Amino acid sequence: MHELSIVANLFEILNEEARRRKAKKITKVKLLVGTFSGVVPEFLKTAFDIYKKETIASGAHLEIEKVPLKVMCLKCNHISTKNDFIFVCKECGSKELKTLEGTELLLEKLEIEV
Repeated sequence: MHELSIVANLFEILNEEARRRKAKKITKVKLLVGTFSGVVPEFLKTAFDIYKKETIASGAHLEIEKVPLKVMCLKCNHISTKNDFIFVCKECGSKELKTLEGTELLLEKLEIEV
């Protein structure tokens, strides 16, 4: 489960931000997780809940927003959202697609008490 190492890295960022902002506690963490990021949101949540014990984020709520895969056809410029593994443009049938969204794993929001 590589989600545990992702959460360990996330907590390095959270701790640094908490120190920098002189936070007493972290109350909420919001992540953007692309559907094609290779991260399983449920595993990420479980790892977060395990890791947060006895930290500045022990009472924090983790919110995960799933980001769908959005692609643009390089032939006809059609932009579409993919819900499957068929990487073909719905408009012209081209296989030349550029990924616009859906592979990210980003810390979007951090709520703290100072």
